[in-house]
Formats: sequence, C-alpha cells, structure tokens
Amino acid sequence: MAQKEGLEQYCKEGVIPTYNALDKFGDGRPTYGGYSNTIVANEDFTVHIPEKLNLAAAAPLLCAGITTYSPLKHWKIGKGHKVAVLGLGGLGHMAVKFAVALGADVTVLSTSPKKETDANRLGAQHFVVTSDAAQVEKVKDSFDCIVDTVAAEHDLNFYLSLLGLNGTLICVGIPVEGIHLNGPLEAFTLIGGRKSIVGSQCGSIAEIQEMLDFCAEHDIVADIELIDIKDIHAAYDRMLKGDVKYRFVIDMATL
Repeated sequence: MAQKEGLEQYCKEGVIPTYNALDKFGDGRPTYGGYSNTIVANEDFTVHIPEKLNLAAAAPLLCAGITTYSPLKHWKIGKGHKVAVLGLGGLGHMAVKFAVALGADVTVLSTSPKKETDANRLGAQHFVVTSDAAQVEKVKDSFDCIVDTVAAEHDLNFYLSLLGLNGTLICVGIPVEGIHLNGPLEAFTLIGGRKSIVGSQCGSIAEIQEMLDFCAEHDIVADIELIDIKDIHAAYDRMLKGDVKYRFVIDMATL
C-alpha cells in the first residue's frame, strides 16, 4: 500500500538495508552497499542529480537532505512560519538551509554557543542557547514547528514548551536510548496548546527527485569534507567526537 501511494519508505514489509541484508524482493542475494565503480539498479529506484550540483556535496542530500526536506514539505512549512531547528549537525544544517529557502523565519536551538556563527552563515535569523534561561524565556510558546535532529538524550517536555498554538515537534534524530522525557509527558503542555509530537523517516524516490531539483534551483548542497578512503578510520573517530562540518564524503577515486 505504501509503495502504491508513492511512500515506499513506509512499506509494511520493511526496508532492505544497503549493507548485509537479503534482497527479499529480488533474487534473495545479499546487498553489498554502494562502494562500487558501477551498479545495476531498477530504474524505479534511481534519481537524476542535476548537473549544476557538485556530486560530492550532493551525496549527503540523499540521506541528511531528504530526511529534513520531507517533513518540512509534508507539514507545509513556508513563509510566515516560525521554525526552530534543534541541533546543528549533519541533519540540522540541512534543515536550516531548507527552512530558509522555503521562506520560514528560522531559529537554531543549541547547547553550544560556539555554533552561532555557523547558524548565521547557514541563513538562520536567530540563535538560542538552550542552557540560557533568559534566552529560552523569550521564545517560549512561540514556534510553529521544531525540527528535532538530535541523536543524544534530551527532554521533549522542555521543547514542547517552546511551541506555540498548534505547534508541531518533528522528530528526525534517532537517540540510541530512545525518546526521553524528564518525567511523564506533561499532558497540559500538549493539550493546552493543541500541540503535536510527530516523526518522519527520509522520503520517497519521487520526493528525493523533487528535493534535488529544489536544491538545484536554490543552490543548496551539504557542507562536506572530502576524504580519501585511507582516512576512513580517522574520519570515523572524528565523527564520534562531532568533529566534522557536516558530513564526510569518500572520494571514490581513492578506492
């Protein structure tokens, strides 16, 4: 049903991971990933990358890009909306670029004051340090939407308080320990403002193509660091420390 609706990413039969999975809809053989010079694919699952987009910088659009573009489009974010992006990493920096391009008024919420310079460079109009009570007080009950990109433990009750009437908290980050609440979900905060907590998972092939065309039109790509394959272990260690702005991309010519 999901595929018939153009939403194959939500297929009830599950997904086929890129690595070490069995292709249950094809020949049943294992999937071996994409580190290849050539690959054969069903044309229904291919997209065209516009020529004006740098291929290396466009690569993360197929993951971090579509993961943030899809919910912004689904919840019809655009001019007149006040959008907050929680976390400024691989997902967050793309959410900022897309929300700005869609015409929203964008605020970055972060625990790190050091990220304000980057937030401004990416186009965000405002920046709030979430550990600063005075800054937080100014934005309570104000946002139409918060795009939550954080993969670490954090308290959703706190961020629900920043949403205005009919506000939506969109979870796209995946905390290892699951979604966290500092105590029970504060029911009145939720129902008192008719607020919503929702989730979103990447996007369909058609939506990926739409996103790529949107990126070409608005000159949007991911911020990347291009690395040689020999540096993959060092890059992985740096990624764990958050030492990357904002995605590593392997130069396939170095394989």
